[in-house]
Amino acid sequence: MYVIIVGGGKVGYYLSKELMNQDYELLLMEKDRNRLAFLQSELGEVAFHGDGAEIQYMEAAGFRRADVVVAVTGDDEDNLVVCQVAKWHFNVPRVLARVNDPANQPIFQKLGVAETVNSTRLIYNLLEQSIETDEVVPLAALQKGDIEIVEVHVGPKSKVAGKRIDALDLPDRSLIITMLRNGEARIPQADTVLAVDDTLVAIVEEAQEEKLAAVFA
Repeated sequence: MYVIIVGGGKVGYYLSKELMNQDYELLLMEKDRNRLAFLQSELGEVAFHGDGAEIQYMEAAGFRRADVVVAVTGDDEDNLVVCQVAKWHFNVPRVLARVNDPANQPIFQKLGVAETVNSTRLIYNLLEQSIETDEVVPLAALQKGDIEIVEVHVGPKSKVAGKRIDALDLPDRSLIITMLRNGEARIPQADTVLAVDDTLVAIVEEAQEEKLAAVFA
């Protein structure tokens, strides 16, 4: 399966690392040359210079033979354009988009990009399900506190597989709030043993995000 990821920020970077560990054919597109230099030093030849929202770069990246295109830039307009052009011009079978602003999600749906991921909405829904109503943390408060909502995946080569959560060397100012296993959301406990393909959702200070991801590498 050939996967093209557009956007080499934190989401694109960690998603690329995970897919590489699972032996996908992969290309990560990034238009900022300074960021590209870092990506190439970490990921090698899978990092490709180009604007994923422009036809000429799409052609060069091989959109015509891609099985999946994932747009995860920090700009919702760019993500929408990438997915629409991939779907309608290049006939890519499956497109997925990151939606940064929850208010934009209906626009993606109306314009034919049905598979979207909005981490803010996902975590808010999970918080509503697992915390008493009067204890739900307002999303605005998270944003003001430089708090990131992140997903970390337990891959087949991850050193945390088989470990209890209370045995993990988590960075300060991070908190695991839920776990996705076999398509179901669960509230993890200290003695929960992690398994391959588990996905954990955490709240973490922005400065600690890379340290948290490194624990699960």
